[in-house]
Amino acid sequence: MELVDAVTRLGAMNLLLHGIGPAGDEAELPIRTDDSLRAAPSDRFQVVMTNPPFGKKSSVLVVNEEGEQERQALTVVRDDFWASTTNKQLNFVQHVHTILAMHGRAAVVVPDNVLFEGGAGETVRRNLLHDCDVHTLLRLPTGIFYAQGVKANVLFFDRKPGQDRPWTERLWIYDFRTNVHFTLKTNTLRREELDEFVACYKPGSRNARKPTWSEKEPEGRWRAFPYDELVQRDKCSLDIFWLKDKGLEDSDNLPDPGVIARDIVEDLESALEQIAEIAEDLGPRP
Repeated sequence: MELVDAVTRLGAMNLLLHGIGPAGDEAELPIRTDDSLRAAPSDRFQVVMTNPPFGKKSSVLVVNEEGEQERQALTVVRDDFWASTTNKQLNFVQHVHTILAMHGRAAVVVPDNVLFEGGAGETVRRNLLHDCDVHTLLRLPTGIFYAQGVKANVLFFDRKPGQDRPWTERLWIYDFRTNVHFTLKTNTLRREELDEFVACYKPGSRNARKPTWSEKEPEGRWRAFPYDELVQRDKCSLDIFWLKDKGLEDSDNLPDPGVIARDIVEDLESALEQIAEIAEDLGPRP
């Protein structure tokens, strides 16, 4: 589903050029213009891999009493959601849960705020940990995904049937962010950089996972956190780090000045975007 007609047409053409599309006159295109969050489709899926929209909160364009157009925050309310919120990323995490078939698997790209935001964020995380097997979190480096300044993660979970006890026993986290620096052009991420994560993930044999971190191996990037420890954290935050930032320990280990400058620019751009979002929520300029 795609909100914008022009993007729907581009997506349909791209699919057709790759041999994906209707086989006859009666068949429908696999993409259509609609709002994914409006309601859950009747179909359920065994696997969902998605990069939901990042950026500003859900909003709708309205005409105010002065006859001027302005945007107002749009809260998505659905009976099958755990929480009602204007946060698009939290809404898409809930939406993915609703469209999964029982025992279906999901991999969802989410920004950091989904891991630590309070209110609706805490409600979603607690329910997700209880109702699903949230087994893996891959913390991605900054500067490689989506927009500059956006810190992204990949959250892996399986949908499970209802039961009293929580389905998540432990969350395995791979920290691929601390002391890792990539850029979109000069130092791009290569597939082989993820080989260690794939080996640790152990597709098809997750019960055989072993941590690479220990007190004797403090530089290990792969470790597990039990359910009881997760839900006792402030706001049930999954924003977890344990590796030491070498740049803060020893000036000799600082990244190149260009990398530091880009990090500063990304942080400033991210802060300005958040301030602009707050200003937009407060209303138009007088």
